[in-house]
Amino acid sequence: MRLKLVPETTNIDFFGYAKATFGASVIAVILSLVAWLMLGLNFGIDFRGGTTIRTESVQAVDIGAYREAIDPLGLGDVTITEVFDPTFGPEKNVAMIRIQAQDDQESVAADTIAKVEETLQQVDPSITFPSVESVGPKVSGELIQTALIAVGASLAAILFYIWLRFEWQFSVGAVAALFHDVILTIGVFSVLQIRFDLATIAALLTIIGYSINDTVVIFDRLRENLIKYRKRDLREVMNLSVNETLSRTLMTSGTTLLALIALLVLGGDVIRGFVFAITWGVIVGTYSSVYVAKNVVLYLGVNREDKPTDKGNQFANIDA
Repeated sequence: MRLKLVPETTNIDFFGYAKATFGASVIAVILSLVAWLMLGLNFGIDFRGGTTIRTESVQAVDIGAYREAIDPLGLGDVTITEVFDPTFGPEKNVAMIRIQAQDDQESVAADTIAKVEETLQQVDPSITFPSVESVGPKVSGELIQTALIAVGASLAAILFYIWLRFEWQFSVGAVAALFHDVILTIGVFSVLQIRFDLATIAALLTIIGYSINDTVVIFDRLRENLIKYRKRDLREVMNLSVNETLSRTLMTSGTTLLALIALLVLGGDVIRGFVFAITWGVIVGTYSSVYVAKNVVLYLGVNREDKPTDKGNQFANIDA
């Protein structure tokens, strides 16, 4: 027996309210941009600068106790992570403490570092501080810019491939869906003031990959059906294509969300922002694959006169 989240055959009219769903998406993007401009983002250490303190101790690292001791100092964004290395002996327990810059300075003042060290020594008298390093936002900005250029070039190549593989209307729809997903995610981070750091950038890139994959799967079935049903109205063919891939879409998104929700609840504070971004991205990415990318194709129309007369290709036979 196979698990089925939807009936074998569905006939949901996804595009019955195309104008309303597309209009809602446009309004959501505009509101997200307004929130971004008005409220800004709660940048983490990667963007604001700060100081990294490396600790070593004989006792096991207790991240909860470290955080409980540092929080009363009111230092803002503090990230504490334990460092694991197979070369470390049982008496060498290492942690990295990252503290955001205070008063718009690139690094934390020496007296603040001294207070942190003194506070941690009260928690663990054996603790030592072998290194203290400053993290400047300028260096992080250059790394982010280089990464975005590289990913942007890859994304442009993917979109160019979609243009060649399908038609230019499909490529425009895919770009609109990706733009929708990224802007809505940034908008949520702005409204909720969730910490925005390099991990969030990685989450945004993951969202782009997930969304484009889901979009291409439905595009491929749509192209096959445009050849099969040359006499049908474009809206009907698009509804048919989404219904045929609905089981696959819900199964993929559902199982992904199960893992993400578990990480969101049990993963701890260090990865919560990253996991939240991907969780939100999976939801809006699934939505945009139908109600943004396909709506754009519906409005732009597709030239069906030059379609071949065969029944499709082996790549379009998706087991939905």
